[in-house]
Amino acid sequence: MKKGNRYGTHRVIEPKGALPQPAIKISNDMTLYDNEILIDVDYLNIDSASFTQLKEEAKGDIEKIKEKILQIVNEKGKMQNPVTGSGGMLIGNVEEIGDALKGKIDLTVGDKIATLVSLSLTPLRIDKILKIQPDIDRVEIAGKAILFESGIYAKLPEDMEDTLALAILDVAGAPAQVKNLVKPGNSVLILGATGKSGLMCSLMAKKMAGKDGKVIGQARNEKRAKFLKSTQFCDEIIITNVLNPVEVLDKVYMVNDGKEVDISINCLSIPSTEMSSILPVKNEGIVYFFSMATSFTKAALGAEGIGKDVKMLIGCGYAKNHAQIALDLVRESETLRNIFNEKYLK
Repeated sequence: MKKGNRYGTHRVIEPKGALPQPAIKISNDMTLYDNEILIDVDYLNIDSASFTQLKEEAKGDIEKIKEKILQIVNEKGKMQNPVTGSGGMLIGNVEEIGDALKGKIDLTVGDKIATLVSLSLTPLRIDKILKIQPDIDRVEIAGKAILFESGIYAKLPEDMEDTLALAILDVAGAPAQVKNLVKPGNSVLILGATGKSGLMCSLMAKKMAGKDGKVIGQARNEKRAKFLKSTQFCDEIIITNVLNPVEVLDKVYMVNDGKEVDISINCLSIPSTEMSSILPVKNEGIVYFFSMATSFTKAALGAEGIGKDVKMLIGCGYAKNHAQIALDLVRESETLRNIFNEKYLK
């Protein structure tokens, strides 16, 4: 076997010297290097911002979504949406382990794993798209993928279905980061509180803020607000247009005693919501952008433009022990597990 670079730079075709994630094109030749893991892929979970963009571009046409995914992978060697720049993650079975990794990792051939690194850096070959489930951003395929030596993964748990675990692990970084950020007594705004990451963040924020804190969940309409209320994950719920920052601020004032919040968490999948995340936060507060549709330029210049001194954090999909934290959160909450079972066990 050829010797590979720990971070996968040996796979980069263009531009030379780049890491696989920002690279324009990488090699998806499935001949294994000595420090790689070959995976027989079952499912891709395309990240929410990316799948939303693909659906809008294709006007909901499943065949056109298939064509676009295949086009991206064939051109780039990986599933990296050229508009959002984001990817997703996958589950599959370990097919082969490079010689340099044998005996050094806790995997054997046949193990079922979820990759916890983005598809935007993962060499991927799709032989056929078997099924697309647009309501849950899932793509069932026949294909192969490569995990680099530096890539993180999780063995799929035995106490839940693979597709449920995939859905949870896809956003595992969000509740783990919220666990680190939210302190007892904090007031927290969750934008996109009715989605997958939003529900997990709401529940985690409520746990961490405690009885003296306040979690405010945002919903886009009455139906979603009624659903969110039934979970009891939020202390207050606001129905508001996330593209109207002043409206968001006014609604927050109404339920938070006329005050801004300590922390806001953006779990939305649409662009141009930066100011709706920043405006309702008090000076020296925290804004956490888990949304992959976030624009650094809009966030930085927008905060400057309104004179907000806030700490803004990029929603990294990785945090220490994030897979275990996310899985345990679902295990602890019968309500959350039932919601996810209903949606993702298909």
